[in-house]
Amino acid sequence: METIDTSFFTEERAGSFNTVGTSTERADARGHVTGRTQFYEDVSFPNTLHLKMVRSTKHHALIKKLDVAPAMKVPGVVRVLTWKDVPNNWYTILKLIGVGPDDEPVLAEDRVRFIGEQICAVLAETPQAAAEGAKRVKVVYEELPPVFDVEEAMTSKPFTNHGSNYYIYEGHNCRRIRFGDVETAFKQADHILECRYNSAPIEHAPTETTGCVVKPEGNGRYTIYSNTQALYFTLDNTALILGVQFNKLRMIGGTVGGGFGGKVDVIVEPIATLGAMLTNRPVKYAYSRAEEMQVSSPRAAERFYIKDGIMKDGRIFARKITLYVDAGAYCRHSTYGTTKAAAHMPGPYTIPNVHVDAYCVYTNRTPSSAMRGFGVTIADFALESQMDQIARLLKMDPIEFRLKNAYRDGDMKAHRKEVEGAALVEVLQAAAKQSGQKLSSEFLAMSSYGWGSANGKA
Repeated sequence: METIDTSFFTEERAGSFNTVGTSTERADARGHVTGRTQFYEDVSFPNTLHLKMVRSTKHHALIKKLDVAPAMKVPGVVRVLTWKDVPNNWYTILKLIGVGPDDEPVLAEDRVRFIGEQICAVLAETPQAAAEGAKRVKVVYEELPPVFDVEEAMTSKPFTNHGSNYYIYEGHNCRRIRFGDVETAFKQADHILECRYNSAPIEHAPTETTGCVVKPEGNGRYTIYSNTQALYFTLDNTALILGVQFNKLRMIGGTVGGGFGGKVDVIVEPIATLGAMLTNRPVKYAYSRAEEMQVSSPRAAERFYIKDGIMKDGRIFARKITLYVDAGAYCRHSTYGTTKAAAHMPGPYTIPNVHVDAYCVYTNRTPSSAMRGFGVTIADFALESQMDQIARLLKMDPIEFRLKNAYRDGDMKAHRKEVEGAALVEVLQAAAKQSGQKLSSEFLAMSSYGWGSANGKA
């Protein structure tokens, strides 16, 4: 018999495991309630310039003329930056891991693709002077037809800089899952249920708006104080956009006053750093509340079409899903979010025939991005709404219906990966118990690793 060395589990170490199930004070709680917590806006330097952005007032338009001269006449305005000042104006956030084309300009060049898109940046001695300078910039547009519907965008004339209004995944116009034969299975099913589910963009609305302060260090290096949630994405992309070595930038990510996935986009840091480089002065770029609500990336709107083939005994025999994710004008993180959504299909259920097409589509909306569980949260809304619809159709209890179809250890997922560590059966049983719902002995006897699913695994 093997002897286990228990010397590691001293009384002191064992005490560290006693926090489970107890109330523990947050490490940052006292700083928050006493006002001692440091945020990026608590950083202050002499001679700081304030940056205010001139933004598009059109959903989709060509820029026929951009006149910044009136802004330069405003007292306190020091400089106006346009796309011509940006060393590498086109970028995409996930480029270092090979996801997405360079489809987004730091500052718009010949056209704008959504209301609020950055056109030029005014640097001034005070926030008031910067705002007044931004008002004086004259932009002449030639409006173009905007596209706001994902299915319309699929067949509309491309407005992106890469030839299509949808993202190409390894040669395909969508993320695909093919498992079994859904069309044959639909012919064999006792019931067919088809439903459409929609969500709208959701803004994170953090208490602290997006922003940063950039300070030149006098040795060719720049320190960036930011509330980004993605420190290294921000450092990498800022360096690539400005054409400088990564070690020339020092990122300091302080406390984030609310993010929820919304502060992962590299928007404010590159242009503020460029302003600091060109003026050799600290630069602060902070969103107003109106800007935060209008131009910070929301959770993507998604549209699901779900078609299920169901047997009389409650087994889901086939599931076909078509998903359209509204990326907005640029891809940002939406290509990844669409992949996550496809990976979550067809939900935590063992279904022998599955067909999924998940499209990442560009429209003239504000570019969307990450929000807690993005790619999965709205998918769950659609999938579980569909499960309730089927339960009503079959006049089955919704928990028992889910138990009948829940995957177990050893089942094969539609992605051809064997299930391990499943716990849905036990979670559903616990939920029924906590809510006072009585399950029959058949469903109480189920487990994730003992009694196989109703879809054929015994």
